[in-house]
Amino acid sequence: MTKAEIIEQVIAQTGIEKPSVTVTVEAIMETIKQSMVKGENIYLRGFGTFLLKKRAAKTGRNITKGTSVKIPAHFVPAFKPSKEFAAAVKAKVKVK
Repeated sequence: MTKAEIIEQVIAQTGIEKPSVTVTVEAIMETIKQSMVKGENIYLRGFGTFLLKKRAAKTGRNITKGTSVKIPAHFVPAFKPSKEFAAAVKAKVKVK
């Protein structure tokens, strides 16, 4: 599902005009991004948590040059669904 499809779903469910829904969806996404850039986690009860996971420093390999590259410790964004959300997906989505 794309952002445009999400906007269309919200319009269909609420009847709110497209420009208002578009601004709202964009604002939500921007707020989540800015909060995570500041180092904050986002907790949405019943949906899940957007959190920052720390990756340890490690040594990588540049295959083309055959050299080692030091990769410093860093944080990456992650999403952890709520138990209810994960159970609903597990119950409805079948493995192909």
